Amino acid sequence: MKTLLLLSILAALAVAALCYESHESMESYEISPFINRRNANTFISQQQRWRAKAQERIRERTKPAYEFNREACDDYKLCERYATVYGYNAAYNRYFRQRRGGK
Repeated sequence: MKTLLLLSILAALAVAALCYESHESMESYEISPFINRRNANTFISQQQRWRAKAQERIRERTKPAYEFNREACDDYKLCERYATVYGYNAAYNRYFRQRRGGK
């Protein structure tokens, strides 16, 4: 009986310690998680934005062939379903390669 009483006291203390809300936990409620558009744009400078856009254009031009095949397959629902089972390469070969006179 003493063990049960001691165990219940320890459990009550553990619950009280773990559920205690300190002042630090309330600080997150004071600040809004959203910032306005002007402050959001100050994180990245104009030059960094321009550089990122230029790199994106370069990446779009230099895509590998399998990426173009995958995008073509994503636009066609049957090809996309086939790709989930057999892979994009097999799906592209089945639905698009034969139309171009391949094989």
